[in-house]
Amino acid sequence: MTETRSTCPYCGVGCGVIIQSEAGQITGVRGDPQHPANFGRLCTKGSTLHLTAAAPVTRQTRLLQPMLRERRNGAPLPVEWGRALDLAAARFAQAVTDHGPDAVGFYISGQLLTEDYYVFNKLAKGLIGTNNVDTNSRLCMSSAVAGYKMTLGADAPPACYEDVDHADCLFIAGSNTAFAHPVLFRRIEEARAAKPQMKVIVCDPRRTDTAEFADLFLPIQPGTDVMLFHGLLHIMLWEGWTQPEYIAQHTSGFDALKTVVRECTPEQVAQTCGIPKEDLFTAAQWFATSNSTLSLYCQGLNQSSSGTAKNAALVNLHLATAQIGRPGAGPFSLTGQPNAMGGREVGGLANLLSAHRDLANPQHRAEVAALWGVPSVPDKPGKTAVEMFQAAADGEIKALWIACTNPAQSMPDQATVRRALQRAEFVVVQEAFATTTTCEFADLLLPATTWGEKDGTVTNSERRISRVRPAVGKPGGARHDWEIVVEFGRRLEARLPSPPPSPASGRGSPEDPETPGQRRTLFPYATPESIWLEHRESTRGRDLDITGLSYGLLERSPQQWPFAEGAAQGRARLYEDGVFPTADGKARFAAVQYRPLAEARESRYPFSLTTGRLRDQWHGMSRTGTLGRLFGHVPEPVVEMHPQDIARRLLREGDLVHVTSKRGSIVLPVQASAALGVNQAFIAMHWGPEFLAGVSSTGERLAGVNALTTSAYCPTSKQPELKHAAVKILKAELPWTLLAAAWLPGGDALRAREQLKGLMGLFPFASCVPFSNNAPLAQAATRERTGVLLRAAAYEAPPDEVLQRLEVLFGLTGVETLRYADRRRGQRRSVRVRREGADMRLEGLLLAGDTSAEAWIKALLLQEAPAQAYGRLLLSPGAKAPVAVQSKGKQVCSCFGVAAPAIEDHLARCEGSTEQRLASVQDKLRCGTNCGSCVPELKRMVRAIVPLARVA
Repeated sequence: MTETRSTCPYCGVGCGVIIQSEAGQITGVRGDPQHPANFGRLCTKGSTLHLTAAAPVTRQTRLLQPMLRERRNGAPLPVEWGRALDLAAARFAQAVTDHGPDAVGFYISGQLLTEDYYVFNKLAKGLIGTNNVDTNSRLCMSSAVAGYKMTLGADAPPACYEDVDHADCLFIAGSNTAFAHPVLFRRIEEARAAKPQMKVIVCDPRRTDTAEFADLFLPIQPGTDVMLFHGLLHIMLWEGWTQPEYIAQHTSGFDALKTVVRECTPEQVAQTCGIPKEDLFTAAQWFATSNSTLSLYCQGLNQSSSGTAKNAALVNLHLATAQIGRPGAGPFSLTGQPNAMGGREVGGLANLLSAHRDLANPQHRAEVAALWGVPSVPDKPGKTAVEMFQAAADGEIKALWIACTNPAQSMPDQATVRRALQRAEFVVVQEAFATTTTCEFADLLLPATTWGEKDGTVTNSERRISRVRPAVGKPGGARHDWEIVVEFGRRLEARLPSPPPSPASGRGSPEDPETPGQRRTLFPYATPESIWLEHRESTRGRDLDITGLSYGLLERSPQQWPFAEGAAQGRARLYEDGVFPTADGKARFAAVQYRPLAEARESRYPFSLTTGRLRDQWHGMSRTGTLGRLFGHVPEPVVEMHPQDIARRLLREGDLVHVTSKRGSIVLPVQASAALGVNQAFIAMHWGPEFLAGVSSTGERLAGVNALTTSAYCPTSKQPELKHAAVKILKAELPWTLLAAAWLPGGDALRAREQLKGLMGLFPFASCVPFSNNAPLAQAATRERTGVLLRAAAYEAPPDEVLQRLEVLFGLTGVETLRYADRRRGQRRSVRVRREGADMRLEGLLLAGDTSAEAWIKALLLQEAPAQAYGRLLLSPGAKAPVAVQSKGKQVCSCFGVAAPAIEDHLARCEGSTEQRLASVQDKLRCGTNCGSCVPELKRMVRAIVPLARVA
């Protein structure tokens, strides 16, 4: 067995991992105890990385050779790499020649490595001459970028993870850290345990697991963050809790801000935000008077039409109270993706250039042009994410290149996105996974490497650069992302007019010696390190100067920037000297105004729909969605509503409802949740068309939560308001229902899911998810079984051939399958059984037309319990089981497959304090002892049962 140190490909915490591999296959993963981001910890997602890289998964999900679709809606066919890249170069060159450089666009990803990002940026801005290169980081971090630049002068988070240990007050706003950044949350829990006097304030419309951890929870109305922050500053000024000396010496613009916040009285703020005045005063006092206050924030602030204002208003609080530049103090933006920070460093956004240079600055453009050896860099602003797809939908962008992201799931206003992908004349998708919805729109598919195969660097939330190393070789015909861009760039150079060479480092290098009569290339790279060295040179003298770093040093340990030439180490925190990267060296207060949501609730759309993350899933689930065990905690898509709202509308849990915005409508089950306020709803961001689909009464295809979200964006950062949309929620009258589920071998389960996608669009509502028997993680490779569950509903029964196709996909054929059919009533039942001696166990089922027996018959399947006692009841519509079959209940611990009833039963039988009961649960059931992701939920369950025990 070989062990390789690398970095996790999920969130921006940037955890170090040790990959175990054998015979060219990844066989295991564990946290790297030497990595300063996680010290050996991993969350549920990170600890299952090796399972997503297992052969049965990769064989069914990976794109392993270039594929060309000769005609739209036709099947893609294999093509040689040379022909694929020649065709791509010819089509892009033709678009540029016929319509100009801005007729092409590149939409890339925060999951690419820094080296990949760099060559994409150079390809678009240096070779083609367009700034139409943007990234899905626009959807998660661009407001944080704009907020930092507006106030502190540079896109540089000034704090670090170690500050959690030093903080006396934590202010968490718009971040469910317990789910989005679980390993960092473990550190928060430990810091709180070591320092019980630490105060924790959480600001969020939902009472999340993070909010449960708080000393003070501020359940503000969606979108009112700026009003809250201004209100806090108003109180700080009134009470004399600001730091006038720091303000005078190190900041500017405070008088203008005071004029704005003067009107934000406690009464007005309490009314607007929907929180008590007393809590507002408490939050202001803790924030301002604590020895050190650290703010942690993420998408709740960023994904907003006021995203930049929200970020800047929070930074204002730190500047006014001098809570910055000290251990435990500062505004700390948590990065959403593993390398969104690295993409910003190399200028991989439509408004940036390498090393945090601004596209609008002529000197910056000249510096980059000289570095690359091109006459100039275009000055026309590029299209940002929403603008790019709108331009493609309008016919302005003719050729679109998409890499390592799934906009047909993740972009807002999916109707516009799909129109863009259909209208663009040539769409290239460079991707590792063939199963993403965007692949269905590609004219050309290019197979890329992914985690465990890639080589390069990433930067995490605390500005720490880590190495990504390959543990296994490239599978099939896959190539590294940077390699694909370099080869494409060289071919495109030959088809575009050649600019006069400039005596700079970008054209010609030791790896690309000049040959008489041979054109020198902008892409001389033979290794990712050669790209990184050019990127390193671009940072010389900049705020993120890394000229003191090398791959060799990074091989030994991850390092934070800045790390200038001659430095002994990077800088953990910034602005300790009170000097900021602005013209006068002072930070700038931002006198931003409070603006309401892009879509406020109103009579036609009376609910505020928010979106967010699930604990065990990642983005569009192209990787995590291959594992049934990661669906144990939240098994199927639902819309959550407050119990009062459900009761008022005469709904019951599990009823199907239409959730409708101005852009689209989807159907899914409703679930009661006291975590939400009245007139609010919540749907997890992950549910895209791969897992949730339907069709309207007019035949229009409906898909995923982003059929609802708005593309309205912040005017400064251009980040869309994905977090909120105004919706109406009405009961869906779909009398014909279907449930199909079966245990299938790993490869067959994934294959069945892919084939089910085509059938899901036949129903007004359909969801398809994997499930597992939740074997302990350590035994998953040998003991875990995988299944697939399809749920659907319609106005009437579909044709028999549709049900027959479903039976084939779920293995409900052959002599082991029992059947019942009543065509007049539109009912059909099929069950597949497996005999083990005297026992008979359920292996698969299809209930069509009448699913009232779902609870007990599905429990038989999932628990693999003996079923011989039920006989004909398995085929009897509406039959009630003669023997109670209890569901195992909601899964809490994914690592050991522990469900809520088992935990509640143990808690009811043990005594002691909250801490003692928690320790007892962990000791006896082992939940919370591996990755720790379930610890917040365990603590909530303990807290809920302790008061009951005292009453008894």
